[in-house]
Amino acid sequence: MKGIFISVRTNSTRLPNKALLDLCGKPTIQYLIDNLKRSLQADKIILCTSTLSEDKALCDIADSSGIDFFQGSLEDKLLRWSGACEKFNIDFFVNVDGDDLFFDHGLADLVFKQYDNTNADFIDGRGLYNDVYGISKKGLHKALDNKESSDTEFIKLYFDNVKNFITTEKILDVPLKYQKKQVRLTLDYIEDLEFFTAVISRFKKVRADLSFENIMLYLEKNPSVVNINWHREQNWKDNQINMIKRMKNEGL
Repeated sequence: MKGIFISVRTNSTRLPNKALLDLCGKPTIQYLIDNLKRSLQADKIILCTSTLSEDKALCDIADSSGIDFFQGSLEDKLLRWSGACEKFNIDFFVNVDGDDLFFDHGLADLVFKQYDNTNADFIDGRGLYNDVYGISKKGLHKALDNKESSDTEFIKLYFDNVKNFITTEKILDVPLKYQKKQVRLTLDYIEDLEFFTAVISRFKKVRADLSFENIMLYLEKNPSVVNINWHREQNWKDNQINMIKRMKNEGL
């Protein structure tokens, strides 16, 4: 069985409680859920969060949206995903971070189709507008068996460490629409919230379909909206570099 795992918690630091913030009348996470429900390849969509009482609100949103949820480890994504695989009998899943509000269901389906063709244990889609990883249950267990830390925020490192024991591939034949230009589509900072608000409020005003294609066309024609949060991309990159260095120093 194939699933999409939405990895999300409420204990964000840069933008507190960002998954539940009101965004044009809905919690931010709702936009991601609604889009992923359009997947043609996923057998299940599962919101994966922690056992913290504060994260119960996320489970309630998942339940009311007609998708499944799983509560597991707070810090260890790999362990949380393993529990979700066992509970819902998932053999292969695509991970989507809860702050990637405009993540397109078509990108997840692209990963599923590649898995159907190659049976890879780890499909690496890093470097697009939103990073995407396809992971088999076998690959996940191998990464779990070899990790020495519970801090698994940057998960690619753990699969790089076991690449000699699993089948790994880069994502193939990525359509141009997913190949990143100077547009930031992640919710980490207050400017990101302002960006998403500007886009969604415009689409609501003209009653347009909030599809990935329509969003990118709108942004291409409205560079002033892109500029709301683009300067934050370097802050995000610096944070990623520091996190990777810290994890490597700690021996993963």
